[in-house]
Amino acid sequence: MTTAVAAPFRFFSLRVVTTRRLGPSLVRVTFGGPDLDRFRSEGRDQSLSLFLPHPGQSEPAVPVDRGDGWWQAWRELPDDVRAVMRSYTLRALRRTPGGPTEIDIDFVLHGTEPGSAVPAGPASRWASRARPGDRVVLLGPAVADNRAIRFRPPSGTDLVVLWGDETALPAVCAILSSLPAGLPVHAWLEVGHPGDVREPVTAADARITWRVRDGRAGPDSAATLDALRAARLPAATAPYAWVAGEAGRVRDVRRHLVRERGLDRRRVTFVGYWRQGLTEEQLHQSGA
Repeated sequence: MTTAVAAPFRFFSLRVVTTRRLGPSLVRVTFGGPDLDRFRSEGRDQSLSLFLPHPGQSEPAVPVDRGDGWWQAWRELPDDVRAVMRSYTLRALRRTPGGPTEIDIDFVLHGTEPGSAVPAGPASRWASRARPGDRVVLLGPAVADNRAIRFRPPSGTDLVVLWGDETALPAVCAILSSLPAGLPVHAWLEVGHPGDVREPVTAADARITWRVRDGRAGPDSAATLDALRAARLPAATAPYAWVAGEAGRVRDVRRHLVRERGLDRRRVTFVGYWRQGLTEEQLHQSGA
């Protein structure tokens, strides 16, 4: 495959190196390839676009010419041929001196459990079956500090507030690992199963509250907001909040922080990673 720059991003042709099951709903896929020598990122909540093949394809179908017109060319490919594109967060980047560069991406396996009431999407199906050597294409950063990093606490921030569901867990873990020692952090994290709970590594003074749905699917904003309202935050003069996950709950959590907690809306970053009942394509079309 050829590659081209879509500054400040570029396409990377990658292969699966290993897969590792992290919990009932989570699998970590490690990717490698010579292209990664030019991959740049400062971590945090670095967003990536991943192109996956359909069943029966040996590699994802993406435009050969990946210049400025790649999006339209990709859209014009037949639906059953065009690579599946999904957004993910970089979990880890490893550079080995004299050796390979690898990245980790964590996938939430919606609907792959036996008897699940929620049908699995194409990315969940792909991740649940991924094997070493499988080929993908990634649109990722060619410069370290890029607009796909949204976690940007202003100078002087004296408290970080985080909320995320399982789709935001990789970003939350990467954010926590980037924070300085002693910075107060209060995080609420929601996952589907007890086995999906991951204890992040951080030097910050972090208090993490987990909410486990015990396999129950679907948003539950009432329970989420009840947990937030019951919590006491440390005193702070310049708090900053980052909220990501299911779009409806992200909206409700942001409203709670701004209207009920009094946080400055300019100091609240919010990202809807997905919306209940919609595919990523439908989410983009809805403008949500």
